[in-house]
Parts: sequence; structure tokens; C-alpha cells
Amino acid sequence: MFKFLILKLIINYIQNFLNRSGSYVFFATIISRLLSLIASWVALQFIDNNALGVVLFSYNIILFILPISGLGLPQSLIRFSALNKNEEDRNNIFLYVLKNGLFSSIGIILLIISISFFIPFQFEKAQTYMIFLSFLIVPSFLFEIVRAQLRLNHDNKNFAYSELLHSIIFVLLITFLTYFLDETGYIITLLVTPLLASLFFIKKLKIKVKQIKKLPELNFNFWKYGFFASLSNVVTQLLFVIDILLIGYLIKDAEMVTNYRYISLIPFSLLFLPRVFINTDFVTFTEKIYDKNYIREYIKSYMLLFLIVSIVLIIISYFFGSFILSLLDDRFILYTSTFFIMMIGVSGIFIFRGLFGNLLSSIGKANVNYYISLIALLLNVISNYYLIPKYGIKGAAITSAVLMWFTGILSLISFKIFYKKALLKVE
Repeated sequence: MFKFLILKLIINYIQNFLNRSGSYVFFATIISRLLSLIASWVALQFIDNNALGVVLFSYNIILFILPISGLGLPQSLIRFSALNKNEEDRNNIFLYVLKNGLFSSIGIILLIISISFFIPFQFEKAQTYMIFLSFLIVPSFLFEIVRAQLRLNHDNKNFAYSELLHSIIFVLLITFLTYFLDETGYIITLLVTPLLASLFFIKKLKIKVKQIKKLPELNFNFWKYGFFASLSNVVTQLLFVIDILLIGYLIKDAEMVTNYRYISLIPFSLLFLPRVFINTDFVTFTEKIYDKNYIREYIKSYMLLFLIVSIVLIIISYFFGSFILSLLDDRFILYTSTFFIMMIGVSGIFIFRGLFGNLLSSIGKANVNYYISLIALLLNVISNYYLIPKYGIKGAAITSAVLMWFTGILSLISFKIFYKKALLKVE
């Protein structure tokens, strides 16, 4: 009987996911991740390892800043529009975010360029790459708000197609441009791809351009929520790239940066699995966030599904880790144990962090996500300063794996506390 109830929960959860065009998001994301792996392989073939390591080093600096593009207004757009049922108001919120987000993004780019002159880069050309890559903030912001509006319109089909088109453009450009321009082609590809994808899909939003009307929700709290949500994403993103930055700083070997980047590529790419479900369902469960029965059932179904998925992936990585790494390059087989440790780590995100971090955002507690990520970041730096010199890139993997579980469980505890308080206010 108990097994039947578990099976029923999972089947109902998947069925609801499919009813919201989740299958489109799922398959588009899988294809996009495969194309991303292909693009990474292409870059590895056409670009010298040391040169690629320097580009990746600079790119990872920009990567952890990208979530703050537009000062987090894309995050505010999703939550506040989801809570607003008026179509005209949603249109107005989008225009407000577009205008103010563009100005904010340009300001961030200027700040990055200014700060770059005071950073003691240990790799030649790292500053130049960082300056050029900082311009990625504007096209990334545009792409994010276009995709956010598609989700708000419950148009998950076009949301899925937007990611697929982005990946196709990326693979085509990186193949052509890196062949002729080496690492310069890689940088141009990163800059141009989100812009082209945004221009194609923005017309599908059917936004009516008009004078922006001041709505009650377009206030300090609107900016505050987005700012903390973006800070949380920045720190979370930094948790993924801090290992690469510290490996480059402590070991001072660009090739080891490349090795760790590619060993962690598959585990981190698999994070698309919980993200697919959350991206498909976020607007829906935000609209129903104060329906405690709905949220309780959603949590049970999600956790059961991803517990099973995590167990399967851990078993596969244990028995077939060497073979999987050999598909990228035979020299990566030396780091099979590091790969397995990373797979255990991402299971903590599968089961806990991906779900409860987003539920905290749904109830307006993006600041709690920020504080959790900040604590994890501090622990990451302290731990890596000890483990990387002693164990190399395996030390970085151990730190990341432990913190993925730590932040997930802390998110669960935090959500339970703040959700009870939020329900009391509503009741």
C-alpha cells in the first residue's frame, strides 16, 4: 500500500509537469546540455589548453556576476508578476524592468572595467578577457527577462525553444569562430549568442510599448527582493566557480583549471534535471504558494522523484565514472574519484537545495537564500585553503560536495520556519 502511494505521488507529479509542457522544457534542456558538451569539446580541440584555461578563468569571474545583471530585476519580474493577475499590470512591470535593468547593467559593466585595473591577475591577458566578457551582462539580461516573461505567460513551449535556439547558435558560432580565431572566437561566441536568441523571441512576448504606469508593487520592496535574489544567485554561482578561481590562485597551473572545469562539467550539467521541473513549475507554485496542501504535496512528490534519480546517478558514476570521463579525454580518467565525489555533492542540490531555495523565493525570502549562500561561501574559502594545497583538485571537490548538502538541508529548515510565519500572516 505504501509503495502504491509513493508511485501514485510520483506519477501525478510527472503528469502535472507534462500538462504544463514540461516535456518540451525537459527535452530542450537535454539537447541543450548535449550541445553544450559538444561546444566544450570543440573548444578543447581548437584552442590551446593554457589559453583556454585563461579564458575560462576570466569567464568564471563574469559568470558569478551575471546573476546580478539588471540588479536582480528579472527575479522581481517573475515573482511580482506571478502574484499579479492583471495582464496590463504584467505588461507594465516588464517595461519597467526592461528600462531600469538596462541602465543598471551598463552601470555594472563600467564598474567591472574600473575594478579590473586594480586586480593583480596572475595570467597574461586575463584582464583583457575579463573586460570584453563584462559586456556579456547586457545580452544576458535581455535573454533572462524574455525567458521570464515566456514563463509568466505559461508559454513553456517557447521557453523551451529559447534555450534550444541559444544552444544551437552557440555550437555553430563556437565551431566556426574558434577554428579561425581561437580563444577570441570563443569570447565573441559568448557575447553574440544571447543577443541573437533574445531578438528572435522578444516579438513573441506581445508586449505593448507604452508609458510606464507607476504600480503599488514597483517600490523599494520590488528592488530589494530582486537585489537580494540576485545576490543569492551571485554567491551561489560563486560557490560553483570559487574552486576554479582558488585552484588557479593556489596551484597556479592553468592546465589544472581546465582539468577541474571539465571533470565537474558533467555533474554540474546534470543540475538541469531539478532546474527543468522548477523552471516549469515556479510560476504555478508561486501563484499557489499559500495553499499549504498543494505545497505539501508538491514537496513530497518532488523529493521522492529526485531521491530515486540521485541514487541511480550515484550508482552509475561509481561503476562507469572512468568510462564517462574517457569520452571527454583519456587523461581525465586519473580524476575518477574526484568525479564521483562531485556526483554525491550534486545529489544534495537535487533533493533539497533546488526545491527549498526556490520555495523561499516564492514566499519573498530571497534574503534568506543569500545568507545561506554567504555562509557556505565563507566555509568554502576556508576549507579550500586547506584542502586544495593538500589534495589538489580532489580537495576542491570534497569541499563543494559537503557544502551542497549543507546548503540544501539549511534551506529546508529555513523554509519550514518562514513558511509557518507566512501562513499565519495570510490567515
